[in-house]
Amino acid sequence: MRNEKISLVIPAYNEAAIIKNTIETALAFLSRFSSDYELIISDDGSTDETKRIAESVSDAHLRIVSHFPNRGKGCAVREGVLAAKGDIVISTDADLAYGIEAAGELADKLAIEMADLAIGSRKLHPKGYEDYPFIRLIASRLFSLITGLLAGFRYDTQCGLKAFSAKAAKEIFSRCETNGFAFDFEVMLYAKGLGLSVTQLPVRIINHRDSKVAVMRDSLKMFGDIIRIRSTVRRRLEREIGSV
Repeated sequence: MRNEKISLVIPAYNEAAIIKNTIETALAFLSRFSSDYELIISDDGSTDETKRIAESVSDAHLRIVSHFPNRGKGCAVREGVLAAKGDIVISTDADLAYGIEAAGELADKLAIEMADLAIGSRKLHPKGYEDYPFIRLIASRLFSLITGLLAGFRYDTQCGLKAFSAKAAKEIFSRCETNGFAFDFEVMLYAKGLGLSVTQLPVRIINHRDSKVAVMRDSLKMFGDIIRIRSTVRRRLEREIGSV
């Protein structure tokens, strides 16, 4: 059992069908994993019963942050992370796509390797993309190729499982502005520009469900966003530290 305070941040948008089970699963895991912990559900302006259901769960370790109207996953993750009080801050998706145990493995890897960030990578797991719909697989690999060319790294930026030291979490997310799905790219650009250390954990999706991403529409928007994000991050870091 870890002694550091662990914050687990889960963004949620219209997740009424699963949010109670997600909360119960996460709290049960955290109680086994750490002697001090908090679960933060960051509601992204849900129009269903997500927020009400989350608030109905009585547990001192559970916190709800929210905004309205819906702004995007990036905003939900950012608000949740900035509200976190843990020594290690983990973010994962509401469907626990990689399994709740992977969150613990990522936190362990972060601590053992004394890294600033630990990120999940489907690219490093032999079954990381098993059972992926063909169009989503192509879009994911194309996005990875483009971000690699533009940023010079080969991370699985869009994997929804990441862990941060408290210091790294604040340094990165206090600068982030992207509300949409491309926020992960912004996170990794800031990590690189700030010289933060990154380690990776091979992961695979074990809980499959239909994606909320409209592959063609959102992919085109994301490709546009990464050009804007690269320019914005570069200008900000040049102002702050004189280099990227």
